[in-house]
Amino acid sequence: MADSVPLETYVDTRVFGDARISLINDGSGLSTVVRQLVVPEPEWRKAVPETNARGEIVVNYQCALVQVGGHNVVIDLGFDDPTPESQWKLPRHVRTPGLEAGLAALGVRPEQVGYVVITHAHGDHIAGATTFRDGQRVVKFPNARHLIGHRDWADNPRRGGPDTGHAANFAMVERAGLLELVDADREVVPGVTMIPAPGESPGHCIVRVESRGEHFYFVGDLFHHPCEVEHLDWVSSGRDAAAMRRSRERLIAECVPANATVVYTHSLFPGWGKIVQEGTGYRWVSAPPWS
Repeated sequence: MADSVPLETYVDTRVFGDARISLINDGSGLSTVVRQLVVPEPEWRKAVPETNARGEIVVNYQCALVQVGGHNVVIDLGFDDPTPESQWKLPRHVRTPGLEAGLAALGVRPEQVGYVVITHAHGDHIAGATTFRDGQRVVKFPNARHLIGHRDWADNPRRGGPDTGHAANFAMVERAGLLELVDADREVVPGVTMIPAPGESPGHCIVRVESRGEHFYFVGDLFHHPCEVEHLDWVSSGRDAAAMRRSRERLIAECVPANATVVYTHSLFPGWGKIVQEGTGYRWVSAPPWS
């Protein structure tokens, strides 16, 4: 499959100072993230005209590779392997060759990844923690320290479950001694910082990359659609709305003055963008023409 899919359709790279950052799109699918907003339907339909009659929009599922100072840092693990047995497959999802194939195209083998930073413990962000090699399920990145928000794992009731769900698979990382729980800002490698940003989940985190005056943020599910940048209080059901608002405001207070590049997981690939001030509010500028 990897040989039949053009690389540029699922891997895109930009340079920020001394950091080389690549987005790897794991696939696309129809999502109800807009319909889930705790907002009257006429309002979200006006703000998101591309929503279909069922209240769905097309989203992508992006991971990232940060290469800086000789380190390979993967952000989020994405789906499981793109095989016929995958949970994320047609007709709901269109898969790319996947995270591991994208890394291979960038010249990075799984054993060369030193760190994995996980924004949060939802299935589409952790299912790729393991893979099959020689018929055995193993941790995909065997030499990587895996960092996740403390409250997304220590308080996860499914982490030690007997089933084969995503949390149970991710528990293999813990059993391998590769897991680190994060409670506060944590420098992963020089220039790369994991920052708690709760709301989407109790332990949700974002990642900041700083190099030679340039700034990049991978913000996971802090936003799901640009309408949430314009309406910071628009939050999906089941989330902590107050915490989400605070996390969004903290990001904006940092990234707007820094003219930072921002990527959220479910933006259409490639997801590069910026948050800019407009009047007393903010808006999302997608794929601006900078290199």
